Amino acid sequence: MTSHAPRKPQPRPEILAIDPYVPGKSKVAGLHKAHKLSSNESPLGPSRKAIEAVKAHADSLALYPDGASTALREAIGRRYGLDPARIICGNGSDELLALLAHVFLHPGEEGLYSQYGFLTYPIGIRAAGGIPVVAEETDRTASVDALLSKVSARTKIVYLANPNNPTGTYIPFSEVKRLHEGLPQHALLVIDAAYAEYVTRNDYAAGLELASASDNVVMTRTFSKIHGLAGLRIGWGYGPAHVIDALNRVRGPFNLNGAAQAAGVASLEDASHIEGAIAHNALWLPWLAEALGKLGIEVTPSVGNFLLLTFPKESGHTAADADAFLSARGFILRAVAAYGLPDSLRLTVGGEEANQGVVAALREFMRGKGD
Repeated sequence: MTSHAPRKPQPRPEILAIDPYVPGKSKVAGLHKAHKLSSNESPLGPSRKAIEAVKAHADSLALYPDGASTALREAIGRRYGLDPARIICGNGSDELLALLAHVFLHPGEEGLYSQYGFLTYPIGIRAAGGIPVVAEETDRTASVDALLSKVSARTKIVYLANPNNPTGTYIPFSEVKRLHEGLPQHALLVIDAAYAEYVTRNDYAAGLELASASDNVVMTRTFSKIHGLAGLRIGWGYGPAHVIDALNRVRGPFNLNGAAQAAGVASLEDASHIEGAIAHNALWLPWLAEALGKLGIEVTPSVGNFLLLTFPKESGHTAADADAFLSARGFILRAVAAYGLPDSLRLTVGGEEANQGVVAALREFMRGKGD
């Protein structure tokens, strides 16, 4: 009798249907020096206090870290006026975004996000056995009406990146509240506010107010962007006690390493470093947008630390052509075709040399010298 049993362990079919997340490029073959402008990292780097905290932690590497991230949660609580018991820390906010789907989505239920939302959302939804549902955006901006039109009895989690990556757009807090009010109580609203510190608009709020007062709202944040600690993978979330309790039951027992915890505390205590990063972005973001717009490149208005650039479709001046041209000159941008934006590249606000250089290179490209 012939057996048709698999000869090796088989993953669930829905796992193999997931397109893996591909990070932005970090190197160019053959070039010794390149400006990495593909991952929205801080051009100012981390606080010196955070660096010293990591160095001081070196003698403790043989010891397990505090599994509850107590000192870091307390530091976050002091900084934002929050109850540390309702804060959870993670190995980047990515871990928390995935855990939320794992915990609150049953197989066959729906997770909702906007058209150009962060690619980790559908990955987390599918990995949990859920069904991704996409709401169309308007002018590359999340539409509350479109999101609400996609809500059904099966919708159990809604992801809202505000500001959004890779577009840089945002919706005002009044619209976030309208979205929340329109959701059924059984649906969890997850506000991904990774770029909140960069936003200077008066009508914006990161979501702490909603997460504080609601039973079905969680806000996530990160130390990877404005704190300049992407290499340590520090994320945190704030929400209702019952949500945080559920996440703590399934996260890894030591999911945030000790050096990361120490660096996070130190960075929060260095307000001047954060203020410097905000000022740098406030200077160069509009400068880049204006300079690139004058070259005939469509620049999506952004409130983050990056810009979405859209190129002509004619051969020789496409986004792919621009990507190749810039890479050869040591400027690494982020291709975003996987987001459904094949005509665009995402540009991180870099240091002065990188910003001046990428504009000069794109000026040459748009003049036709890149043919």
